[in-house]
Amino acid sequence: MNHTQAEDANKDVVLQSGIITGVISSVVLCLLANTLQIVFEAPSLSQSFFSPPTANWISLNLLGGTVTPLAQGQQEIRVSYLFCLIISILFYAIPAGVLWLKGSGDRIRQLNSWMSLAGIWGILWIACLIAQSTPVLTFLQATLVFWISLPIAGSLYEVLRTTKISEAKLLESKENSSPIKIILLVLMLLYVIIFTAMNWGLWFNLRLPHGDSAMYEEHLWNVLHGKGFRSYLDQGLFWGEHIQFVHLFLIPAYLLWPSQLLLEFCESFALAIGAIPIYWMAERSCGNRKAALLLSATYLCFFPMQFLDIAVDLKTFRPIAFGVPIVLFALDQIERKQWGIASGLLIFTLTCKEDYAIVIFSIGFSLLVQWWWNRNKNDSSLGFRFGLGYLIGGPIYLLAALKLIRWFRSGVEVHYAGYFSKFGESTSEIIWTMLTNPQLLGQEFFTINSAVYVLAMLLPLGFLPLLSPLRFLSTAPMFVLLCLNELAQDPRHHFHAPLVPLLFWAAATGLGNAFFHRKEAEEESNVIENEALEIRLRSLRQTQFALSCAIATSVWFSLSPLGVAFWDPGSDWNGWRLYVPDERAKNFPQIESLIPNNSRVASTDYVHPRFTHYERSYDYSHYARTVSGGTTNVPEDTDYIVIDTRHPYSEIHEPGQVRELREQPDQWELLKDETNGYFIVLKRRD
Repeated sequence: MNHTQAEDANKDVVLQSGIITGVISSVVLCLLANTLQIVFEAPSLSQSFFSPPTANWISLNLLGGTVTPLAQGQQEIRVSYLFCLIISILFYAIPAGVLWLKGSGDRIRQLNSWMSLAGIWGILWIACLIAQSTPVLTFLQATLVFWISLPIAGSLYEVLRTTKISEAKLLESKENSSPIKIILLVLMLLYVIIFTAMNWGLWFNLRLPHGDSAMYEEHLWNVLHGKGFRSYLDQGLFWGEHIQFVHLFLIPAYLLWPSQLLLEFCESFALAIGAIPIYWMAERSCGNRKAALLLSATYLCFFPMQFLDIAVDLKTFRPIAFGVPIVLFALDQIERKQWGIASGLLIFTLTCKEDYAIVIFSIGFSLLVQWWWNRNKNDSSLGFRFGLGYLIGGPIYLLAALKLIRWFRSGVEVHYAGYFSKFGESTSEIIWTMLTNPQLLGQEFFTINSAVYVLAMLLPLGFLPLLSPLRFLSTAPMFVLLCLNELAQDPRHHFHAPLVPLLFWAAATGLGNAFFHRKEAEEESNVIENEALEIRLRSLRQTQFALSCAIATSVWFSLSPLGVAFWDPGSDWNGWRLYVPDERAKNFPQIESLIPNNSRVASTDYVHPRFTHYERSYDYSHYARTVSGGTTNVPEDTDYIVIDTRHPYSEIHEPGQVRELREQPDQWELLKDETNGYFIVLKRRD
């Protein structure tokens, strides 16, 4: 075959390959359009991504939908398949066009594979509808967001993915490490600025709840003013709730600035610096500073971590969040074999909440397994000793903490025993049932909710923790407890805080296992230079994928500007609605001058945090409080009652609905309203 014939043959191969790729792309686009049509014809599915008003607007205006009224006020939505196909083409064309411009058109096949996942969901949905397989339909609906997130993550990954081994790019010298560290600091600063601004916005807009947020600031104020370590939500010291006092270490700064805003800034700052030990561990594991930077960026975009800063119910400050960076620094010291420093840090995490005793146990378990695995490699016995100490010390502290909490509660069971009610009523009964009834344990653990929860924690990390099995073992106890907890199976709350550092520990050390451990490779005399480069290349690719997954999932879950909810005008988490003071917040200062600082004030939630610096700040709600004698009445020494008529859960909108004015008109005086009806203020008559 001459040169001309060879060229013609190559052209034929390229043409055939292009035709095949084009056909596959067409099929993928048709499947995408089918899934899009299914989702936007079912409000229960489309509202997984957008608020009801926005989802309806997209269905009717963007996708050419029509509405047909049905019986009993129901309605049927039909959208145009043609419009769905056009949207699918536009969605597909963006990454495909970028790849083509970059000269990476050969990766269109990989792009098709990622995009096909969303189409496969549509096929499975139709098949299960025909087969009437309710459990599978439930699972598909619960995981729909992930099926859509993966094509987004895959498309972003294909655009970012490094494909060539380049010594100049992957073997960074010491001279060019500074820009990478500067980028890391900038990313951390950006996180702190964004989330501090959001937290402060909630405060100024009267959207920050008192319980589990401002009550911790009230602890500091009361301690400094001789009232004890308590909040007046209830009688007694806070020790009856949790052995949790890390926020007391903020008192030196609080003396200079006694404000809730200080606490919000400190929490955001603490969470952000967790990126530093992740960077150290990842760099040490894979030898690639760029991969380490990308894993740190993944941490900052990891939506379960962001929900530790602002939960889905807008509860912001929680001391348990401070344990995340402390554990990460401790794990970094463990990797450096600095056992004393690591142990000191782990002990300090116990001030964040008694839950971290389980983390200490889990780390000890992982270290013992690692020691056993490497027992023939002259592994240091210190790892065994400290691992055994953690394994024993964690449970001992947890049991002691639970007994101490019960003592402060005068023998009443700890409140979170109710989270495991299917296993018993008391802590001892719950533990005994879990240990002796494996059938019940399995029934409660192996559920669709558990699978979705595990997926929600691992997918945003690109499943990187699975690359380090020995480290990933440390997450097992927390995963089991969280999946059994009846309130915790939602990564948009705070219960998973102790799990986050363990996941990133496994992810960081897993980078070194991507191909084979760098240090082991360098010790082999027959290792060629490109093998070390290959390790760095694979680590870089894996962190690129992890970051892509973190960003893609944040699009649908994050409350930050990275998420759709922040911009969705119909969403309850719309940025303008939450963080910009509205008329209600602007009218509040008019009532502050009515109430002396030495008063005892009972107030509704959201406005309650503004009175924690008064003589006493009571809760005005339908909850029976010990401080009120176990009733829903305000305490007898209350001087003022402040009712927010427009907060999210307000049931009182006018003075005629106020119980005290109806039942005790001789004891209470209604002050003149200067707030256009936003607030009702009652003063006890002399």
